[in-house]
Amino acid sequence: MNKSADTIESTERRNFLKLASTGGFTAALVAGAAGTLWSTEAVAQTVNEERERQQAAEHTMVIATAYVLGASRSYPIMQLDLKENIQNVTNGKVYVQLAPAGQLGAGGELVSKVQSGTIQAAQHSLSNWAAAAPVVDLINMPYLCGSNQRFVNLVYSDYWKSVVEPQVNARGFKPLFYIVIDPRTVAVRAGDTGPVLSPSDMSGIKFRVPGSAMLQRYYRMVGANPTPIAWGETPSAIQQGVADALDPSVGALYVFGFKDMLSHVTFTQAVPDAQVFSCNLEWFNSMPQDIQDGIEFAASITAEQNLAKVPAARAHAMYELGKSGVQFHSLSDDQLDEWKAAGGYERAEWDDYKTELAGDMDSFNKLVEAAGTQGQRYVHDA
Repeated sequence: MNKSADTIESTERRNFLKLASTGGFTAALVAGAAGTLWSTEAVAQTVNEERERQQAAEHTMVIATAYVLGASRSYPIMQLDLKENIQNVTNGKVYVQLAPAGQLGAGGELVSKVQSGTIQAAQHSLSNWAAAAPVVDLINMPYLCGSNQRFVNLVYSDYWKSVVEPQVNARGFKPLFYIVIDPRTVAVRAGDTGPVLSPSDMSGIKFRVPGSAMLQRYYRMVGANPTPIAWGETPSAIQQGVADALDPSVGALYVFGFKDMLSHVTFTQAVPDAQVFSCNLEWFNSMPQDIQDGIEFAASITAEQNLAKVPAARAHAMYELGKSGVQFHSLSDDQLDEWKAAGGYERAEWDDYKTELAGDMDSFNKLVEAAGTQGQRYVHDA
């Protein structure tokens, strides 16, 4: 590192620590995300703006996520956009205090904190809602809403809003907006033969899966050997060959540091990497009507920004992974039909999940219809 770069890095570190130690942690995060920590003047401007916003606000809204602020470049969580939009649309009456990078937890822990009202809102997977509304877990049923467009069609459909969301509301949650990332993939470790283009290529592969019984059944149906491994242990499992492949979206593969561990990534479009920003319903309902309207409109704006960001985020993740030699494979309609025939939701093996989670086959079929009906929102598919 040259002396100039070293000086800039030292200035950035010094400014960040100074801000954080004086209670301006959100300002430090915002300055860092904007790339202005190197400039003492720019940092001061950010601090002043954040302080003025916070002092002028009538309400503070804590929003927690598991991701660093810069992650949206390849994993479009959009937390800075949501903060900015809520503050602006409510005309400064709400100040949003971000808690990114797992500061307050991740996944189920954030769900619990939102439900209890410990924090006002958080980002987490839709699967984390399954305990509150079991029907939500159907988003993991292969090819029901694996593609981005089918997922968007489903979660913004009248059926979802009238049948699914009330179940979530009853457990104390209000959905702010659903986050499109991209579908899960089939990502093969470096050193193994590849790519995986058909279910026959999955034979004998030790496939890392999360705790989801539904995903374990799917990967078994398409020929793999499902291997449940905790997320924190997955990088070492891939490196050591305990698992041969895994299924995060391409953005998640990059954000979580798998770029030097993989050889091939295939877009099978089976299951979405489905996320949501949820809010504590009691807190939301306690707000004046203009604040409620403002937060809802801000969430809608951010949802549109998320949809527009998806292809650019994917391209960035693919570029970065590609520099390490990772090759990508999109499937033809005929190839996708092979996967659907082997493990898709239309197979009778899934009937028990359909009735258990949706209530009955008629309700499940309405979810299928909703996923297949183009709504007002469009999103790019890989």
